[in-house]
Amino acid sequence: MNYFQYKDGVLCAEGVRLDVLAQKVGTPFYCYSSATLERHYKVFSGALPAGSLIAFSVKANGNLAVLKTLARLGAGADVVSGGELAKALAAGIPASKIVFSGVGKTRDEMRAALNAGIHQFNVESEPELVALNEVALAAGTRAPITLRVNPDVDAKTHAKITTGTAETKFGIPFAHAREVYAHAAALKGIEIVGVDVHIGSQLTDLEPFETAFKRVGELIVQLRADGHAITRLDLGGGLGVPYQHDNSPPPDPAAYGAMVTRVTRDFGCQLSFEPGRLIAANAGVLVSSVIYVKRGDAKTFLIIDAGMNDLIRPAMYDAHHEIAAVMEPAAGSPRPKYDVVGPVCETSDLFAADRALPELKSGDLVAILSAGAYGAVMAGDYNARPRAPEVLVAGEQWGIVRPRESHADLIAKDRIPDWLAG
Repeated sequence: MNYFQYKDGVLCAEGVRLDVLAQKVGTPFYCYSSATLERHYKVFSGALPAGSLIAFSVKANGNLAVLKTLARLGAGADVVSGGELAKALAAGIPASKIVFSGVGKTRDEMRAALNAGIHQFNVESEPELVALNEVALAAGTRAPITLRVNPDVDAKTHAKITTGTAETKFGIPFAHAREVYAHAAALKGIEIVGVDVHIGSQLTDLEPFETAFKRVGELIVQLRADGHAITRLDLGGGLGVPYQHDNSPPPDPAAYGAMVTRVTRDFGCQLSFEPGRLIAANAGVLVSSVIYVKRGDAKTFLIIDAGMNDLIRPAMYDAHHEIAAVMEPAAGSPRPKYDVVGPVCETSDLFAADRALPELKSGDLVAILSAGAYGAVMAGDYNARPRAPEVLVAGEQWGIVRPRESHADLIAKDRIPDWLAG
């Protein structure tokens, strides 16, 4: 469930009309619903075993206001860079609830995380393990670590968001896990605390999760027999969300939680999870204005003022996003087919092909749904298009939580060298 609904013929975010927001802040803009973020977090957390750590994946949506909304509910953070670590701390997430993932942690990032006192590092390679040991020894401390093991399980999701097969860059090969744990145990700056596994994103079937978790359970038994103190198990994220409403929905959090409880009941570990998309995707929309309706011989193009620089998922992943008219169409009104495209000078700047929508004209508003995850965080300024603002709604209140960039902002990012000055 989300809190974007038609009221009196206008699509609203909770108690705020999207057409009014468009008048106030201009288009395109992202809009997030606090009530939806809160509901999704509570539903997910309520389905999990007591004492679980929910570390929101900051890469899904790193807006400070979004992070602070979740921090007030007790969320931790899963970060993959020093910048995300800084954002999580700035949003009030305790360091003791932050896990640091990612294959390319630098020594500076390791040092910052150690100084902050984070919950754990999810280590993904032996070279990283060696580097972290050296950084920890230089700081006079020990780094709490899990090793991310790669169970070689096909997540049955898009190839670009699969992370648990042998062909991906992520994790330690399952067959070598015990020897890498033995290596870690010999390093004086390393404290082994658990195991980490994450097989991919946007999973719509529980079977790959269960297969991976059972494999990890067998590994935990072996590791304890080897003398390692395994007290934590990080099960990652990846549970899918319904982007396309006429498709069968992915498993709900209750079914996922029941499976996790059953499979891990005897593991004797504190569990942690790294949801991102599940919490944020359907808590956000991208609102855009129609610039032109262009009629060709074979297609009719709906050209809107949002582009692939604002929301790259359709161009990168062929991702489906539902698109809704902000003004509610009359029941039974015509629904012609459009190719919904942006103004970016690329053929791939396509949000939907042959999509049946209400009849629209220049100046009308549309909302691209399920845009709260991997939307604004992946945006850029290609074609010198300033990044869109972000707005957070709470009931009838709203605020700009990231202002729109201006042309002056874009120009100010560049520097002219001395020999070209003047």
